[in-house]
Amino acid sequence: MNQDQPQPPPAPPPLQHHHKRVVGVSVNKKLAKYAAYSIILVSCYLIGYLSNKTQTTNNIHHQQINPTPTTAVDVDNDDHNRFSTHCGRPIGSEQVRERIMERVFNGSSPWLNFPPEHVKPLLRPHRIKGWGSNGAVFENLIRKVRPRIIIEVGTFLGASAIHMAGLTKKLGLDDTQIVCIDDFRGWPGGFQKKMEMVNGDVLVMYQFMQNVVHSKATESIVMLPFSTSSALEKLCEWGVLGELVEVDAGHDFHSAWSDINKGFKVLRPGGVIFGHDYFTSADNRGVRRAVHLFARLHNLQIKLDGQHWLIHTS
Repeated sequence: MNQDQPQPPPAPPPLQHHHKRVVGVSVNKKLAKYAAYSIILVSCYLIGYLSNKTQTTNNIHHQQINPTPTTAVDVDNDDHNRFSTHCGRPIGSEQVRERIMERVFNGSSPWLNFPPEHVKPLLRPHRIKGWGSNGAVFENLIRKVRPRIIIEVGTFLGASAIHMAGLTKKLGLDDTQIVCIDDFRGWPGGFQKKMEMVNGDVLVMYQFMQNVVHSKATESIVMLPFSTSSALEKLCEWGVLGELVEVDAGHDFHSAWSDINKGFKVLRPGGVIFGHDYFTSADNRGVRRAVHLFARLHNLQIKLDGQHWLIHTS
């Protein structure tokens, strides 16, 4: 071949190799696009989840510090909110003592021939102990409401009941009757070592009665020595309804929830239901939780007076 003759251009690479490269690049681009979409979707999900969790936490915290919840809740769909006892026709304060004596104490007064000989040497002349029993809330409410019937749910040794009896006398409400509900057993491990026992009985009821006698309040105070639930049911049936109902018995949520609901049934229209221990170490797991839930269900407002919560129905 002549060296001066021009050489033909080199042949292009086979087309099939170029096609494989193009296909590979296209596949990589599609995979990158799908990966990007997946990252975006996962990010959106995580952002939504974290936002919802933060919002829920904020709502719970707000409920704990808000003393006046007003949001209504449908109570018809929850059996736990149904307390269906029908109350009898309301009776006057002048009939309260007679009705309770007749139906609880066989028509006689428990103060008659008190104290019995077997416990007399074991009682202190005057032993009144309570928590928040002399707070300003009692006089504030009695002055405002001027109740003829007061129902106290949880009495212990009678400190607040005796205080209220003194206030009603001071304010000229001589006919006011204070109905004290308590099983007078106290609570396990609470104070048994500080009181005398007779065959396992810690004598709380006898000491309560002794305190009432010492305070000369036997004509103003009458007791129902039963569980709060059963006693409130009977007061409702007997038509013993109060203008003031104080709830200060069990401090766990379930006890407080039951007492508040049943106490509300024996509250006269325009009356006030109130109680102690709104601020405790239990925070929103005890009394406060029950009060908040009750107020929301009935679209009522909560007011505070010291350590006491109040719900007005007027």
